Amino acid sequence: MNFDKRTRARELAMQSLYQLDVQGPKLFKFLGEFFIENEPDDFIRKLASDWTKGTWENLAQCDELISASAIKWHLARLATVDKSILRLAVYQLKFCPDIPPRVVINEAIELAKKFSTEKSGSFVNGVLDAVLKGLKPPT
Repeated sequence: MNFDKRTRARELAMQSLYQLDVQGPKLFKFLGEFFIENEPDDFIRKLASDWTKGTWENLAQCDELISASAIKWHLARLATVDKSILRLAVYQLKFCPDIPPRVVINEAIELAKKFSTEKSGSFVNGVLDAVLKGLKPPT
């Protein structure tokens, strides 16, 4: 059950990151209402909110990692949905050590399949694999 709750929290966080990207940071003060309107579960709302805030606060670092890993793709050219999925996943890979990297990547691929294009899943997978390799210290 907890896994489903985390999956739902990721969906909400990705959707709120999308809205912030499109409408700008002034939207931040309305995120609580967005979560309340779209999810009755307190745990899911809190997790989605935490992940959204954490991603947004570390946006520059996340975007830098995405840019370095998305070879031949400028951040501005990425579909907003894909960018939101990648930002959330990169935030979780870098700042949420309690979440196994494989889980982060698999969940991001599922988000891409559900909310984006047919090819987005493999694109997201490739970018996140590259990000993960860059985050791991050389052995």
